[in-house]
Amino acid sequence: DVQLQASGGGLVQPGGSLRLSCTSSGFVFDDYAIGWFRQAPGKEREGVSYISSTGYTKYYPDSVKGRFTISRDSAKNTVYLQMNNLKPEDTAVYYCGIHSSGSYTKIRGNEFDYWGPGTLVTVSS
Repeated sequence: DVQLQASGGGLVQPGGSLRLSCTSSGFVFDDYAIGWFRQAPGKEREGVSYISSTGYTKYYPDSVKGRFTISRDSAKNTVYLQMNNLKPEDTAVYYCGIHSSGSYTKIRGNEFDYWGPGTLVTVSS
């Protein structure tokens, strides 16, 4: 079974940093693009970072560009999201997910077929 588990969330002050991890199993990690998305109360789901299966292609929306960095470690079947200069508007539950085809284009369109339990990030003073 496909499993994805996000972790690393917590409470941080504005301007602080967190690194989220997404551990995965049940699929061939190197064949799949992976993305991070978030959902805040009362708001629509928002994709925040995407990485291709090779790791060479990445995308960030303007809301996080320059502050968030996505990376992947094939040896650990893990994708990371380094979040710096966090703002209160970054407060949300963060999830990692994939499309069943492994397609980067699909997840860039926020078409996720699998995602796991999220991790809560709260940015507050």
